[in-house]
Amino acid sequence: MSETHFGFNKVDEAEKAGKVKGVFDSVASKYDVMNDLMSMGMHRAWKAYTIAVANLKPGDSALDIAGGTGDLARAFARQVGPTGLVLHTDINEAMLRTGRDRLLDQGLTLPTTLCDAEKLPFKANTFDLVSVAFGLRNMTHKDQALSEMNRVLKPGGRLLVLEFSKVAKPLQKPYDWYSFNILPRLGQWVAGDAESYRYLAESIRMHPDQATLKAMMKTAGFGHVDVHNMTGGLVALHVGIKC
Repeated sequence: MSETHFGFNKVDEAEKAGKVKGVFDSVASKYDVMNDLMSMGMHRAWKAYTIAVANLKPGDSALDIAGGTGDLARAFARQVGPTGLVLHTDINEAMLRTGRDRLLDQGLTLPTTLCDAEKLPFKANTFDLVSVAFGLRNMTHKDQALSEMNRVLKPGGRLLVLEFSKVAKPLQKPYDWYSFNILPRLGQWVAGDAESYRYLAESIRMHPDQATLKAMMKTAGFGHVDVHNMTGGLVALHVGIKC
């Protein structure tokens, strides 16, 4: 069996999906609260910038991968209007149910489906936009997932990847201290689960940095890729255009 990373540990590739599922099954009900606490609310600004860059038009179609509790899907639905289409997807059923219920509570009924980003069940050249926010780092075969995202985009369509990235050097030590000392304690206090949040901190360190992810997107078929660093590189938005 081939091995891959699950946080700092190496596991068989076949085991990773189940382990990641366990993490998000555990944190789904407290996911939004924890996002606010562990980012001190900054995740809202990161997502708002991503939504602004998306700049979808009425009638456009968008696929939100690893859509979780639905922040991007909700905003995209407003941009595309009643003539457009937004698909809210996630590989984790607990996260998807939480997001669907939240969207329904806000008066939005969107197509919602379990979806593996490495094997997208959609025809080629379907969407104007594909987005994945804080989900790519949990995928086993990131190169395969990026190729699938490219496949389902229309020519000229865009992929938005919002993800934790390589923080600027002066911030590394305080960021590491916070990630490995405070974050698991927050997870234990709010969600009753320190280990899942320790994994999340580790998974960030194992994720490709800005330049590496840009190169991966180009290899996957994106002719042009821009990188937008936010909060000193703690988070980066990669924007790829399918040529």
